[in-house]
Amino acid sequence: MATSSTTSVPAACWACNAALTDSALLCPACNKVQPGSGADYFQVFGLERRLSLDVEALEREFHRLSRRLHPDRFARASAQEQQWSLANTALLNDAYRTLRDPLQRTEYLLKLTGLKIGEENSGSGKAPDRQPPADLLEEVFELNMQLEEMRMNQKMGEDDPTLHRDLTQARTHFESLLATVDNDLTAQGAIWDSGDAAAQEKAANAMAALLDRRRYLRNLVRDVNEVLSTATV
Repeated sequence: MATSSTTSVPAACWACNAALTDSALLCPACNKVQPGSGADYFQVFGLERRLSLDVEALEREFHRLSRRLHPDRFARASAQEQQWSLANTALLNDAYRTLRDPLQRTEYLLKLTGLKIGEENSGSGKAPDRQPPADLLEEVFELNMQLEEMRMNQKMGEDDPTLHRDLTQARTHFESLLATVDNDLTAQGAIWDSGDAAAQEKAANAMAALLDRRRYLRNLVRDVNEVLSTATV
């Protein structure tokens, strides 16, 4: 993977003291497995903390590191190195699954900056993803009424084509709002990648709010899909 955008991992190989420039998990000089505990997912791949990422390059690097960290390669190594191999393989898998997905990558990066995302931000007894954004209060109220009416109709074995049509239109509307949120997240991510500390803080707060909004909209679409999937119209 290209390293022009990477940060130097603040550690040296325990065996040969070479700088760990490519990954926190393996020494590029002697190929010794490293104690990877404490490395964040970006350091696992030798990357800067950025939201813009070459996913194809990430996948290639994942497979390369997976081969090099495979426990069979360390069958004759010390028990400590064998343990590191297993732990680093698990860390590598977690890092790849998170960084390859734009939304998970964003949430992870925001957590690294100290922001609490989603359920972690709910506090005791609260569920922020079920509290409608202020600008959607009326629409959500109307949608919930329609969903309850459709569920009642289904229990009674009754069909209502007009209600089915309205819910289908509502789903399309909320899907379009989801797309808008995704575009806004991309724009804020670009600001975070290129901005100074003040711009990054502002963008991070904006992205945290967008992720909460997205989570709420996604649940609305899910609820409509569940009801429509059992409708007979």
